[in-house]
Amino acid sequence: MSAADPVGEVDPTEAQALAARGALLLDVREPAEWAAGHIPGAVHLPLAAVDPAAVPTDRVVVAVCRSGRRSAEAARLLAAAGRDVRNLAGGMQAWAAQGGAVVRDDGTPGSVA
Repeated sequence: MSAADPVGEVDPTEAQALAARGALLLDVREPAEWAAGHIPGAVHLPLAAVDPAAVPTDRVVVAVCRSGRRSAEAARLLAAAGRDVRNLAGGMQAWAAQGGAVVRDDGTPGSVA
């Protein structure tokens, strides 16, 4: 986090720890990407639909996408609206590479599309 970019990044291990303490994992990928596989317990809200007013103010938000670029955009938008937000560095690719669970809506194993 810097003055130029008010959003901090977290790695998958830090994201898991934040989620365990109640952080909201906000997946901003497109519907087909979400359907292929997502983090259990994450909330889906495509980037184009991100509205800071619809995002809780009482907990940390970890923005998630495939590689970390779209989620960084969402995180900056949320930070500008006063949300306590982090970006998942490397996105779902990093999450899956570090052994993080990826599931489909029916609970079966998913993949990172």
